[in-house]
Parts: sequence; structure tokens; C-alpha cells
Amino acid sequence: MADPRTPVRRTDWPDSVSRPVVTPLQPSVVYSSPDPDTLDAQYTGGAQGYTYAREGHPNAAVLAAKIDALEGATGGIVLGSGMAAVTAALLGVLRQGDHVVGADQLYGRSLRMMAEELPRMGIATTLADATDVDAVAAAIRPETRMILIEVVSNPTLRVADLDGIAALARDRGVLLAVDNTFTTPRGCRPFEHGADIVIHSVTKLLAGHSDATLGYVAARDPDLTARMGVLAATLGLTPSPFDCWLAERGMHSFELRYDRAEATAATLADHLAQLPGVTRVLYPLRPDHPDHNHAKALLGDRGGNMVTFEIPGGRAAANALVRAAERIAFAPTLGDVGTTLSHPATSSHRALTPEARAAIGIAEGTFRVSVGIEPEEVLCDEFEAAIRAAAAA
Repeated sequence: MADPRTPVRRTDWPDSVSRPVVTPLQPSVVYSSPDPDTLDAQYTGGAQGYTYAREGHPNAAVLAAKIDALEGATGGIVLGSGMAAVTAALLGVLRQGDHVVGADQLYGRSLRMMAEELPRMGIATTLADATDVDAVAAAIRPETRMILIEVVSNPTLRVADLDGIAALARDRGVLLAVDNTFTTPRGCRPFEHGADIVIHSVTKLLAGHSDATLGYVAARDPDLTARMGVLAATLGLTPSPFDCWLAERGMHSFELRYDRAEATAATLADHLAQLPGVTRVLYPLRPDHPDHNHAKALLGDRGGNMVTFEIPGGRAAANALVRAAERIAFAPTLGDVGTTLSHPATSSHRALTPEARAAIGIAEGTFRVSVGIEPEEVLCDEFEAAIRAAAAA
């Protein structure tokens, strides 16, 4: 009961024999403990509770538990962004003098981390083709501590030899960290294939509505998870309770959204492939994909919601296509409930030279589509009209 003489004092939450159906949002930064002994017990693990939101809060815990269940993990950590999760995995485990092998088609900011940030901290890096286990093996050194790959690469949708690299990592005593953002646990569960660490940009398909920026990381070894958690709290990689609440809400429809978008993506890929003015279409389950057989073995029927295609004509044609596709959001993101279109040369891989982009299969006319849940006939018609406009340009 509040004291009317001191309205600044916090009011106790009303008692109730019923419970809310929707997860409550708790934006509190701090939590009050009854006495020093209890607070001490919370920090030493003798009592469960929250102290300061930078070290954890209920909305993050609820969301982490949901992703843990999907990935077959325990104790996963929700962080402020996908790159915060990548940072926790790398800096929480590696130290000066270590070496890490990264896939040569990692997300653009992950590539920057490999090329610039880790080396200035005294951590050596090498990039290798994750579709070729022999190339990854050749990059390993005596001081190699970790391999970092994505199941499906951005934006060329190359499929990593996950099983082969996991076996290699075990044989060499190296940790394998897998960014599962594109495939999600609906398409692949890396722990079942031998991964040691799994990473997500929750911002994307898991949350699904482009209104929450979050990441997730979990390790098979609880000691590694604890080290990543300590680093995350120290660096302040804290997630917003509101973003966690939004993402948890989005995850209620995750499987429905993913399945619908995946089915539409397969249809769109086949439709694009037969259109004049399209020189290449990449979708893992298409027979003409360079990793088709491997994709079928690893992913089964789960081709995902991402489609990449290429048109000729340079920047003028690219501009014409985007302008004609005015009802499709042109945005450097993926996983939204609505379809989005991105241009890697001016977004995710803009930091690379044209020659470096060409080396990994990215041209000026390369576009990546994150397929949403619109009717497939609507998307096919819209892209067909946009490609005609690009050809006219």
C-alpha cells in the first residue's frame, strides 16, 4: 500500500490469483533485494534473481529460453544486436596470440571484424571457402582457436560443409562457431552437427517485424557461455527489455512465417529463372545451385526464404529495377514479415572493392531478396515488372 505522504516511493504490484496471458514488459534497470545476504546469494548462484539490467533481466531470459528450445541449447544469452553476439563469441573466447579462421563470405560487418578489429587486438585471422573443407583445413595453424562460419552465406547463398568442418574442428581441437541467422533452427540446428557455439541475429527472421534489434549466442560448454556472458555484461552489450518483448511476440508466429516465406521463395526463384533479363538465380534447392547436392543433404527440404538473382546493365539497370519495384521495401535487412530487396554492392558488401566483390560472386546487378509472407503471385508479378524496367534502362 502506498503512503500518501510519499508518492515518490514505489508502489507494490497488486496481488492477483490470476496471471497475465501476455508476457509482462519489465523495463526496470535495477532490482531491489531484501537484504545483503540475499544479494550476495544472487551473485554467487545461491538464489535466483535480478540485480542490474546490464547483467540480465526477465524479458531477455524469457526470449533466450524460447530460442534455446528451438536450438536444443541451454543458458543462451540475448544481446543488443547480432554483431554483439558475434563479438561475444569472438572476444569472450579468443585472446591475444590466438588465430581464427572465418568463412570468406561472412556478413559484411563480420568480415570487417575479421579484417580490421581482431588483428588490432593481436588476434590473427584467415578467410577460407566454407564450402570446401580442404580449404578450411589448409587455413588452420597451430595457434588456431576457432572457426567461424555461416550455414548459408550472404548474399550468394553458398552452403557450408557444416558436417565436414565440424569433424575437422573436432580432430584439430578447434572450436566451431556457427552463425545460423539465415537458416534459423527451423532449417538447421548446428549443435546437432557438432557446432560448439551458435549465433543469431534475432533482429531478422526470429523477431520478424523489423522493430527489434537483438542477438543471441549459446555454447555447448556452459563455461564458454559463462565467459561470453561476463564479456557481454562488461562491454555493455545489453538488450533492451522492450526489444526482447517485441521479439518474443514475433516468435509466436515464427514457424508459420518461416514456412510460408520459404514456400514462396522457392516459387519466386523458379519464376525469376525463366524471365528474360535475369542472368542468374541462386536458391539452395534449385538443381543449378553450385551446392545443390550438399544443400539437400544438410538442409533436406528447407531451402529458406532468401533468393539471390542477377541482372545485366550495371548501376543504371539496378536503379531502374529498385525504382520500379516501389511496393517492395529496398532496405539492407532480411527476415521481415514483408519482402525486402537489398543491393549488396551498396549495402552489406560496400566496403569491398569491386574486384573483391567479384571474387565472391557479387556484381553490380546482384540483388538479394528476403521473401516475406505476401501471396506468391503478387511477388512474381512485381518482380517481373521491375526486371522489365531494368532491361529497358
